[in-house]
Amino acid sequence: MPPAEKPKTACKLEYPVYVRLIVESDPTQAESLAAQVEGLLRADDGFALYDFHVTPDASNATIAFDALRTVQHTDPASPEHKESALTVNVKADSSVKSTETTLWSWVPLLEVRHNPGDAEDTATLAVFISQVIHRIFTEEQNTISYLLEETAFTSGRPIKQPSPEIKAELDAKKTRAFKYASTYHLTFSLFTSSALPASWDVEEALESTIQPLINRFSGISHFTVDTQVQLYASFSPSIAGPQYDDTSREWQLQRSDLSGFINAAEWPLSPGIGAGPTINFVLFVPSQDQSPLVIAENGGNSWLIPQWGGVQILNPAGKQPDKLTAHHLEPVMLTFADQLSTLLGLPSSPPSLALRIQSLTRERATSIIVSASSTLGALARLSLKLKSIAIPKSVANSVDETLHHLDQACRALHAGQFHKALENARTAEDEAEEAFFEPSMVGQVYFPDEHKVAVYVPLLGPMGVPLVMVLVKELRAFIKRLREKKSQKAKDE
Repeated sequence: MPPAEKPKTACKLEYPVYVRLIVESDPTQAESLAAQVEGLLRADDGFALYDFHVTPDASNATIAFDALRTVQHTDPASPEHKESALTVNVKADSSVKSTETTLWSWVPLLEVRHNPGDAEDTATLAVFISQVIHRIFTEEQNTISYLLEETAFTSGRPIKQPSPEIKAELDAKKTRAFKYASTYHLTFSLFTSSALPASWDVEEALESTIQPLINRFSGISHFTVDTQVQLYASFSPSIAGPQYDDTSREWQLQRSDLSGFINAAEWPLSPGIGAGPTINFVLFVPSQDQSPLVIAENGGNSWLIPQWGGVQILNPAGKQPDKLTAHHLEPVMLTFADQLSTLLGLPSSPPSLALRIQSLTRERATSIIVSASSTLGALARLSLKLKSIAIPKSVANSVDETLHHLDQACRALHAGQFHKALENARTAEDEAEEAFFEPSMVGQVYFPDEHKVAVYVPLLGPMGVPLVMVLVKELRAFIKRLREKKSQKAKDE
């Protein structure tokens, strides 16, 4: 008889963070410093969800940096990709008065420079490094605690919840950003109020500014891009339109006009192309007689439309150009890149883009695991409440697949394979939604017994009337016979 399988326990989300520590000035100090930093990181109750591993690395800093660049350009889904969160390079520098840090942008590298002449012991340096690492992960920790609040994934562990102010910021961030999707479509549109500019070097501008950014997002989502130009684009009739200000000699848009600025009736902006959501980026060039055009409250020229896209106004200096060159478009595309990061939910800190991408990967994996589990729980509660619903085999299979991929996502998280966790979580959510929105079950949910009565009573009415009349007739005949029998019995006595 085969042994009984152990019951599966609920997944407790944990986030192992692997840190490499290099001490250039004294490699023999690396092991002691790494142990102290790791102990300090693990002792902080505010990071109970994180499992920090600090490993001393005897590699030369230049070799380590080259390895980091290689990893950053490796496909995150490939077996060669190692998800080491951070490399800390400690070096002696007699030119600094106090310990300083530099966080690289394109690679997860933290440089720590300290003066070898200071009487700073290893313990003091370890405290400094651990505090810097904590600051790096603070925003991510707040976001994950926010996502896991009131869920079963943190049961039994004291999780530090963000303050009300931080929760309000996270609520606003959630409102602005698109819901996670495996594919997004980016549409870049040029709308001009007149005949000029009639074209733009958008491909060159995208290649130098937007493409490097979406390449970094490739481990999280895929992107498709298209562009378009429309001349003689008019303002939306739903807004008051620009008003001239004599003091500043500018045309101004009121803040109340920004949400209705897009002329949906005339501007060819598709709400969706393909399977994923469309993120729109609109560059508007006003006519020369309404230029410069700015936002009244702050004098700015760009704004974000939550879960839709970004808008920017370009006021060319002097005469309207026939064509917008890549030089004209460079600051425009940099603004669009910032807006894209916000719309995708990229954290605002730390300054390192590489670390923010890592944080977003963990945040997305967490949110999808929570979402898939919530959908599965809703399906279970529905089936218990409406016991008359027949569960199709396809739904049962989808539930099995959801549970399998949730388990795989949890295992991948525990192993520090965050991209693999994201892939499994994404599959689990797709399967859970497919099960929940099974057409045959949806029809049963929205067709309860009360509706059946309302439908069938009119059909049974024509049959019921003759039956009732016959029943009444038979009842009268029975009563008549009963009376006659009693009367006959009385006569006989």
